[in-house]
Amino acid sequence: MLMSVKLTTVDAMKRLRMAVVEWAAGNADAAADARALAAGVRSVALVEGVSDAVAIETLAARHGRMLDDEGIAVVPLGGATSIRRFLSLLGPPGLDLRLVGLCDVGEERYFQRGLEHAGLGPCSSRAELQQLGFFVCVADLEDELIRALGVESTEEVVKARGDLRAFRTFQNQPAQRGRPVQQQLRRFMGTLSGRKSSYAGLLVDRLDLSRAPAPLEGVLSSV
Repeated sequence: MLMSVKLTTVDAMKRLRMAVVEWAAGNADAAADARALAAGVRSVALVEGVSDAVAIETLAARHGRMLDDEGIAVVPLGGATSIRRFLSLLGPPGLDLRLVGLCDVGEERYFQRGLEHAGLGPCSSRAELQQLGFFVCVADLEDELIRALGVESTEEVVKARGDLRAFRTFQNQPAQRGRPVQQQLRRFMGTLSGRKSSYAGLLVDRLDLSRAPAPLEGVLSSV
């Protein structure tokens, strides 16, 4: 069991994220670690997956912020359906930490119902979600980033990563022909494990900060 932990280090925040995820998965031993590590946490950003976490942390760094040093933990849920469990552990029923979050539009209702169940207030609209510090990507993170960056610049990122030939092959698949390039790019980024996370950081690095997606900026302004 952890007796005392300094939360201003990257290592400590990584350990916190691991402990929270294990606790949510039912590991009772991780609960004590999570409680000890949470002592210096200022807030927790709950996001659907690793790519969302990468995007938020990369955008924060571009703004000159190191979230770990600020005591802000970005915790991937492993899927929106887990939101209620994480809220019960970290919200008012549990550690009562300051919580914010990010989800895709298709998972919005999971977040709304989870927040209501955790006692964080009525949450039947997107405006109420935002008042609680939770923001929605339309349609998802990749779509937000591609729209913010533009198709041409996004293809330049694909080329720089060495994926342009694979993307052109993907575009020629029968299911992709005739679809807008923006949709093809979005789908392409989700075809291999780890590709979304890689592109999340690369696309955010390429952004003009004045055009950064509002949901990502909303999360950062709420922590």
